[in-house]
Amino acid sequence: MAEALRVRGIPVEVVGLAGLLSVPEVADLVAMLRLVADPTAGTAAMRVLTGPRWRLGARDIAALWRRARELAGDGHGRRALSAEQIAAGSGPDSDTACLADAISDPGPASRYSPAGYRRIVALANELTALRAHLAHPLPDLVAEVRRTLGVDCEARAAQPVHGGWAEAEHLDAFADVVTGYADRATASPALCPPSVAGLLAYLDTAAVVENGLPPPQLAVVPDRVQVLTVHAAKGLEWQVVAVPHLSTGVFPSTASTRTWLTDAADLPPLLRGDRASAGLPGVPVLDTSGVANRKQLSDKISAHRRLLDQRRADEERRLLYVAITRAEDTLLLSGHHWGATGAKPRGPSDFLCELKDVIDRSAAGGEPCGVVEQWAPAPAAGEPNPLRDKTIEAIWPADPLGERRDDVERGAALVAAAMSGDPPADARDGWVADVDALLAERTRESRQRPPALPNQLSVSDVVELGRDPAAARRRLTCRLPARPDPHAVLGNAFHDWVQRFYGAERLFDLDDLPGADTGVAQADAEELAALQAAFTRSAWAARTPVAVEVPFEMAIGDTVVRGRIDAVFADPDGGAIVVDWKTGEPPEGSRAISHAAVQLAVYRLAWAALQGCPESAVRAAFHYVRSGVTIVPDKFPGPDELAALLGDTRP
Repeated sequence: MAEALRVRGIPVEVVGLAGLLSVPEVADLVAMLRLVADPTAGTAAMRVLTGPRWRLGARDIAALWRRARELAGDGHGRRALSAEQIAAGSGPDSDTACLADAISDPGPASRYSPAGYRRIVALANELTALRAHLAHPLPDLVAEVRRTLGVDCEARAAQPVHGGWAEAEHLDAFADVVTGYADRATASPALCPPSVAGLLAYLDTAAVVENGLPPPQLAVVPDRVQVLTVHAAKGLEWQVVAVPHLSTGVFPSTASTRTWLTDAADLPPLLRGDRASAGLPGVPVLDTSGVANRKQLSDKISAHRRLLDQRRADEERRLLYVAITRAEDTLLLSGHHWGATGAKPRGPSDFLCELKDVIDRSAAGGEPCGVVEQWAPAPAAGEPNPLRDKTIEAIWPADPLGERRDDVERGAALVAAAMSGDPPADARDGWVADVDALLAERTRESRQRPPALPNQLSVSDVVELGRDPAAARRRLTCRLPARPDPHAVLGNAFHDWVQRFYGAERLFDLDDLPGADTGVAQADAEELAALQAAFTRSAWAARTPVAVEVPFEMAIGDTVVRGRIDAVFADPDGGAIVVDWKTGEPPEGSRAISHAAVQLAVYRLAWAALQGCPESAVRAAFHYVRSGVTIVPDKFPGPDELAALLGDTRP
């Protein structure tokens, strides 16, 4: 779907780590990283060799594979092999010959085409250089692989910029994933230290288990189409939402899923925290009490299977509810009869038929709630799948330049000729012209305004812009890895505890896994306990909040600001007070309090917007837990002042 949108010139963002890994430039980056770290990664080697950068042909790959078998001591290394045999031998289950070994030692040049041999040698040199960076921090290593591959230039050249969105931002999103993994592994001694092998295992898990990893930090933006799973869309809304594939066997899915009855990797219900108990919904539990023979046990198991199937169907229906309630204005639903390869038509799913019935009944009752724009009749019995007849032919390896190759090669030849030719007789005049051009360029750059800030900022970013605009702009416009903050671990642990203290529900996260909080338990246990004791002595502990941990996302000027409000309490006068918990020391001096007030000003605006009440009805305060001090600033920046704060740092 994303590719179809790109072909039509529509800017698109693939949201979520599993989806991100399927983006071509990210997949190329991961393949190269895997080949650098693991010489036995034959699948990654095949992607690198046949990708748009090296474009090795079938004969050169066959020769390279024969060389790999020679190096592995296989006596059949000189035997001709088919492409299928090469692919199977370089797969993940093969532990004999390695293409990486043959890349490093390709043997005689006469076995390859001249261009193929040059490319293999160049790739070997790149791998050697990149492996020298394996001891560097993970974000630095990935950045070096990215620079070496030049995928940024390729991504930007392949797709133009639309509304500030360039395809290279998928690579930036992947860099954020790498940095986040490294930060979590560094901050928690309970986890293994960050490593390339750990990162690759993390990515492999993300590609297979969608819900086994933290959800991405998603922001709704109006200048692109965002493609994501329903799980990732929870809690968000868009003006227009399209839910495709409401077809039989697709959504809801009828594929057989693993259960604890057939898969040892699935937890039995009795060991699960979400099991059904005392009339509460949850995973059904197999009750074998009263079973006296095999027939009764078989009947119990069959009934348990039906309950598990019903729970799965209920989960799919809840998922549909989430999907159709994400739309603020327009909801588009569709299904299909024919899949790309199936021999039998699928037809609309039960969900789509039920929704059509609702639309038909509402129209008949005079209160239409939607329009059925098209409802294609079912194919005739025995009708073949028309999509299976659409044979697609392509040249392999694919030419990334396509029809532009002649023009690009002509331009490259002109550049090479200019770089290799002797300097002309009037070179001195040329140097003078170059110096003049450079001086003029420097003059123009000095007059340019600072680079644009991102379209989305966090509340912390806004506070930093108010405190030190120059430093904040440098950090926000130059993506560099940030050093993990040891105090952030303690602060996060305390905020989680406060949320549980007030009895608020909290989504399960990786940090909730056993052992994930060992870093706090060992290094900061006493400090965390002191903060908890201090909080219980405060007046806030005796009050009941209206809401806790409230996420928000709002526009301030041309910038989308997102954040999370710690707690909101009702005021006696009918208004509300927004409170932010602080584990550090109170600010000293009016200037420091004024800078800190920017954060509360954003929270006031956000809560007023969420409740549809005037800003004047919302107060805001910091509570410094350690010292027991609550600070209510005398003055807060208003919407115009916050917009001016962001506008002063934008071009």
